[in-house]
Amino acid sequence: MWKKNFLFREGDAIPRQETENELFHDTDPALDSTGLHMEKYISVWLQGEGTEETPTAYTTVYARTATLDPNQGTGFLQPLQGRTHEIKKLLAPQQKGYLRQWLTTTHPSAWEEAEDHFQDIFADE
Repeated sequence: MWKKNFLFREGDAIPRQETENELFHDTDPALDSTGLHMEKYISVWLQGEGTEETPTAYTTVYARTATLDPNQGTGFLQPLQGRTHEIKKLLAPQQKGYLRQWLTTTHPSAWEEAEDHFQDIFADE
């Protein structure tokens, strides 16, 4: 199975270089938000058929919101959302555009093999 993560700061059109796992791996769950200065993120997981390096078809998208206080090293990861309408609401138009561009140019044959419901998530509205 192929998978890839993009981690966007809320409202940014370009994802961070770090993945969700890299940024949130060593954080402690926040038990209380008092005194925290949280940054908001949207984490997008793409999955597909193929090898770890190369997808042959994109199949699934999951997304979730997350918050992190980088100074305190604490944050919250919300549950993953897999429904098309939920993902469309989470992603800003410029984030959908970035992902669509990446998907269509990085592995164009996998994009062509993706089902319509997958491609519709990234359509202009």
